[in-house]
Amino acid sequence: MSDTADLLFTNLHLATMVNGYGEIRDAALAVKDGRIAWLGPRADAPPAMAQHDCGGAWMTPGLVDCHTHIVHAGNRSNEWEARLNGASYEDIARQGGGIMSTVRATREADVDTLLAQSLPRVARLLSEGVTTLEIKSGYGLDLASEARMLRAARQVGQRLPVRVATTFLGAHALPPEFAGRADDYVDALCEDMLPRLAQEGLVDAVDAFCERIGFSNAQTERMFLAARRLGLPVKLHAEQLSDQQGAQLVARFGGLSADHLEHLSQASIDAMARAGTVAVLLPGAYYFLRETVQPPIAALREAKVAMAVATDCNPGTSPMTSLLLAMNMACTLWRLTPQEALLGATAHAARALGLQEEIGTLEVGKCADLALWDIARPADLAYAIGFNPCRSVVNGGIVRAAHLSV
Repeated sequence: MSDTADLLFTNLHLATMVNGYGEIRDAALAVKDGRIAWLGPRADAPPAMAQHDCGGAWMTPGLVDCHTHIVHAGNRSNEWEARLNGASYEDIARQGGGIMSTVRATREADVDTLLAQSLPRVARLLSEGVTTLEIKSGYGLDLASEARMLRAARQVGQRLPVRVATTFLGAHALPPEFAGRADDYVDALCEDMLPRLAQEGLVDAVDAFCERIGFSNAQTERMFLAARRLGLPVKLHAEQLSDQQGAQLVARFGGLSADHLEHLSQASIDAMARAGTVAVLLPGAYYFLRETVQPPIAALREAKVAMAVATDCNPGTSPMTSLLLAMNMACTLWRLTPQEALLGATAHAARALGLQEEIGTLEVGKCADLALWDIARPADLAYAIGFNPCRSVVNGGIVRAAHLSV
C-alpha cells in the first residue's frame, strides 16, 4: 500500500472469513476511501491519518441478514396462540389468516407508518453487528402497497447505517381480489407490477413463494422469466412445507438462493451445487412453527452447497430480530458448526444477495463494513443464547456505536 490510510484499526484479532475463519491474531486493518486498503500483522501496519485502538477485540466482516420481511405493519401473536391451541399454519392461511392478515394491516399503512414500525426492528439487528440487510415486499400484493413497502425499505437504508437490498415478493400469496384467479394475478405481476416497480429503481431481486399454499412451479417460472427480461436476479422460498421442486427451478435460472429447504431432495441439492445457488437456512421459522423435518444439512455439506443463515424476520412465522440467535439455532437444532454459522452470516449471506464482491469477507478492496466484538474466539458468536458482545460497527469506514436511537 503506497498511500497513507485514512484510518488504521489496531490491537485486534481478525476473522477474515477467507478459508474458514481466516484468523489473523495481533493484527491491524487499514481503511482508505471507505474500503479495506490493507490487513495483516500489527507489526507490519502501514501509516494512517488516524488510529483506532480496538483493545484486543475481534473484528469480523459486518454481518449480513440475507432474508427478512422486516418492513410490515401489525403482528400475528393471535395466530401464534392459535397454533399453540392446535391449529396448523396451513389451517390458519386457508381461513384468511397467515400472510393475508399482515396484508390487510400493511395495505392500511402509509410509508411513514411502515417506516416507524420497522425502524426499531432493524435497529435491534444493527445492534448485533448487522451492516447489510435484505428486505422483501410481499405484504401489499397490489401495486400501490408493494411500492410503499419498497419505498419504506429504501428509506430504512437512508435513515439507519445499513446497506439495504430490496426484493420484490409480489408472488407471496394470492390477494382476495384475485381469489380463484391465480394465473391472472401472476399476469398482473409479470406484465404490470414488476416492470413498473423496477422502472422506479425499487427492486434489486425477485422472489416467490413456491408452495401448495403459494404459487405453483409453473407460475413461479413465469415470474422468473419476467425478472430475466428486466435483468433482475431471482431467489425463491422453496421446499419449506413440501417438495415442489422449486430449488431445481431457481437453480435452472442461475438463482442467487433457495431459502428454507426443509423438504429438499437430493436432485435439487445437485442442481443447486451445479448452479452455485446458495442454500439460505431459516431456523427461526422452523423453531417458531415447531417443525420436525430438518433441512438436509449433511447432504448440502457433502455437495459443497454454500449455506447462509438468516433471521427470516416476519410477523407470522419468525418474529426474530437476532441474527446471532439464528446462528445459535442453526448450530443447536441442525448441527452446523460455529464456523459454518459465521460463514453463513457473512461470506455466504453476501453471496446470497449477489454482493460477494463488495462485502462478506475481510479482503483488500472490499467495503469497510465491519463489526467489533468482545469475545475470546469467533465461535463465541454462535455459542451463547441472548448474548450480544458487539462493541461497535463500521459502515464504509465510519465507526459507530452498536446501539442506535430511532
